[in-house]
Amino acid sequence: MSDTVQSLEDLGSAVGVEAEDSAPVHVQKLDAHGRAYATGKRKDAVARVWVKPGSGKIIVNKKEYNVYFGRPVLQMVMKQPIIAADRDGQFDIVCTVAGGGLSGQAGAIRHGIAKALTYYEPELRGVLKKGGFLTRDSRVVERKKYGRAKARRSFQFSKR
Repeated sequence: MSDTVQSLEDLGSAVGVEAEDSAPVHVQKLDAHGRAYATGKRKDAVARVWVKPGSGKIIVNKKEYNVYFGRPVLQMVMKQPIIAADRDGQFDIVCTVAGGGLSGQAGAIRHGIAKALTYYEPELRGVLKKGGFLTRDSRVVERKKYGRAKARRSFQFSKR
């Protein structure tokens, strides 16, 4: 205990921690077919997403994405991470999605595409993280409580 630490650098060397190695290193994760796989979730919907280089074709449950999602808003939500990363038309994306409604499914695919893009190109992580596409939206339906009509709604009060 006779050694006194005078600075933060001395403290790091005394403990054995190097400042350069503390940041996590993100590496490319591909399967045997050269695709990046990720799972996206939103509400009750779960999407499995595969990304590979191609002409920009997007398939959702064996249908074109604009056929599966008829509303333009849902198509836009689904394509947000591709446009934010400036990779429109460069990747073929195949998705299978189950559970929830169309809005939750579009959000799940958006989350899965963003994660899969970071697995394919780790340098895109900063752009997608700043856009909020890598964060799982954890809002789900509140459960019904006993003694209540719904999650928060009480039964009608009657004085007599």
